[in-house]
Amino acid sequence: MTDDRGGASSVPRRSHDRRGPLAHRPFRWLLAARTTSILGNAVAPIALAFAVLDLTGSAADLGLVVAARSVANVAVLLFGGVIADRLPRDVVLVGTSAAAAATQGVVAALVISGTATIPSLVVMSVLNGAVAAVSLPAAAALVPETVPVDLLRPANALLRLSVNGGSVVGASAGAGIVALVGPGWGLAVDAAGFALAGALFARLRLPRASGTESGAGSGSGADSGAARAGGTSVVADLREGWQEFTRRSWVWIVVAQFAVLNAAFVGATTVLGPVVADESFGRAGWGLVVAAQTVGLAIGAVIALRWRPRRGLAIGVGLMALTAVPVVTLGLAPVLPALIAAFALGGVALEIFAISWDQSLQSRIPREALARVYSYDMVGSFVAIPLGEVLVGPAAHAFGTGTTLLTCAAIIVVATAAALSTASVRRVSSHTGGPPAR
Repeated sequence: MTDDRGGASSVPRRSHDRRGPLAHRPFRWLLAARTTSILGNAVAPIALAFAVLDLTGSAADLGLVVAARSVANVAVLLFGGVIADRLPRDVVLVGTSAAAAATQGVVAALVISGTATIPSLVVMSVLNGAVAAVSLPAAAALVPETVPVDLLRPANALLRLSVNGGSVVGASAGAGIVALVGPGWGLAVDAAGFALAGALFARLRLPRASGTESGAGSGSGADSGAARAGGTSVVADLREGWQEFTRRSWVWIVVAQFAVLNAAFVGATTVLGPVVADESFGRAGWGLVVAAQTVGLAIGAVIALRWRPRRGLAIGVGLMALTAVPVVTLGLAPVLPALIAAFALGGVALEIFAISWDQSLQSRIPREALARVYSYDMVGSFVAIPLGEVLVGPAAHAFGTGTTLLTCAAIIVVATAAALSTASVRRVSSHTGGPPAR
């Protein structure tokens, strides 16, 4: 394994254009498409949460609806990784955007018409989660096809900065829409955002190579996708992806960290956060809290554009302990100013980690297996989220919301300390061309 990979590519391996990633047309369309989709999608968690609470007022019902999406997402992710490594990834994203627009449109219609029920929302959450499971590996693995290897870190930072900016606008606008005209219209905005994003993904038009190069680092859509479609079985593809995932211990250790961390953090914030908001500072205030986290994400992306530490992955892993701060604040001091500051801090930490993680994977995993490795990463990171979402509601009823939130925060800190204690995570270098990390 090497850190700087060669091979056939649709983009140059090195770039000296001062515009950096923006010098490359495919990257500009990718940036526009992902930003557009998030503008609408940032509204969805807020709108769906309050749609469920309007129906039953139950944290357990809310946990069931969001867990249904997570279960479907995890169940389909590995298949989604195979699809994204077999087919042109830009084409996959056009199709999944259209499907997401359709599923969210149905949910919006059910809520607006007053015909939504918990079972119907669960079914639609399952469909939406399955669609997302196909799009996520494709979107993550597409970045190296649009820029040279030495621009991966700034490309990921720009992508996440733009996406997070869209999240700030979307969450803020979504909170207003939900408060003024109801959650159904927020879900309708989400559906429209996916539809427009599909049209923008269609403009990527990555070149389709006629050969079947399989060297690591091949960058064209056909090399990493369509050219592989007829060669192996799905099981063989999954086995190959698993071998790439497990051969580097730092990969699966960080994924194990996030399996635990995500269950605690998502359960605490997605399920109990709206409950605390309804009991204290209000729904519009919760929208501001969510927006504050995305502001923190944007700040983290700006920091990552300028700051390029040699041990970026280890620093990012350690910073994940700060995501316990917003959970503790929800449990001990659920007042709006404190929550805004805490969620912003957590966002900064999360974004610095995420950019280092993407750079580490994209510069070290063979291009033709990257989507499958991402899918194993996502499955491992997401697999326990439904458990967290389902358990925090009953735990809050049994032991109290504050006690449950503090327990979730402690779990986050312990998982982070365990990952950072391993040498393989600490020695991964952020600089291309360095010694391989296993």
